Amino acid sequence: MPATGSADEQSDDQAADQLFVLTAVLLTPAQFPSVLGDDYPEVCARLGLEPYAEGYGLVLGQDGTGARWTVATEDVSLVACAIAAWDCGMEYDLSPDGESIVAALPGWPLALAVSAPGVPRPHDPEPLEGGRAPLSPPDASGWGPAQRRLGADEIALQWASWRAQVEDGEVTFGEPGEERHRGVRRVLAEARGYVADPPPPGRVRSSFAAGEARTLRVDGPGWSMVARTDDIAFVLLDEEPGQVHPVGRGPELPGLLASLDELAARPV
Repeated sequence: MPATGSADEQSDDQAADQLFVLTAVLLTPAQFPSVLGDDYPEVCARLGLEPYAEGYGLVLGQDGTGARWTVATEDVSLVACAIAAWDCGMEYDLSPDGESIVAALPGWPLALAVSAPGVPRPHDPEPLEGGRAPLSPPDASGWGPAQRRLGADEIALQWASWRAQVEDGEVTFGEPGEERHRGVRRVLAEARGYVADPPPPGRVRSSFAAGEARTLRVDGPGWSMVARTDDIAFVLLDEEPGQVHPVGRGPELPGLLASLDELAARPV
């Protein structure tokens, strides 16, 4: 199992057993790479991890031979601090304690465009007999669940830009009637079902938005919804490549969003 470290502090011999950290992400019910699955247990299963409520930090890097590794640590706070520092342009030496590391997984579950300096190009480590196949990013080159979830991520990040493209008078899916899109009706019905029968952790997530509003991210089999609790929603469907359907507030959406927000997983 590679240990985390800094490339410029290690000898060549030591470097072969070290992990040169490239990036890190959180894997918790409230925050996880959406591209990997619709909910927290699904993503954990993809990585071969138990879906513990406390979650994990995932540290992605290369060992001294250039091999790709993903280290899962129980020290979520440490990884969160590192991510926050990096987002602010600050340096942070992310070196989880060995006792907090629960798994060292070959490969990367996410595509990275960077590599560690002074080591060979990124490649998967030689498979061990009986060991798991290396992790690899989901195929997001064509429209499908991964691309749909990435699209929802983009809407959540660029809400103001997407909202500005929709005039209130053009939003027709918020009122009852047969003119409403069949796929949108199905999504709203399944989302209402979540209120009565809560889905797996991470299917509904709530994060900060402007003012007192919250941004909701709701996912289900073949669909994703992004909404602001004080505004409209957007729906994406697997069966409609690249299409984004706005859902007006109407008489139903405000109460649905409020109920979903109550059961949503929230960042600590």
